[in-house]
Amino acid sequence: MSGPVKRSVTLAGHRTSISLEPIFWSLLESQADVAGLSINQFVLQLDASRTTNLSSAIRTYLVEQLMDGND
Repeated sequence: MSGPVKRSVTLAGHRTSISLEPIFWSLLESQADVAGLSINQFVLQLDASRTTNLSSAIRTYLVEQLMDGND
């Protein structure tokens, strides 16, 4: 298993870095595609409702989607 990969995204005009393992980046890209959104747009939606750090919120969302069968 590979370690976290850091990528930058733009949220509301501000650049921020997110560290996720490659499998989570792949899942995030898939979820954004299904939603018809860019990674930035999709992450912005997650950012608006998060209560933890952004990387953790993304991982939690993706695992919940897998558990619900919404991959």
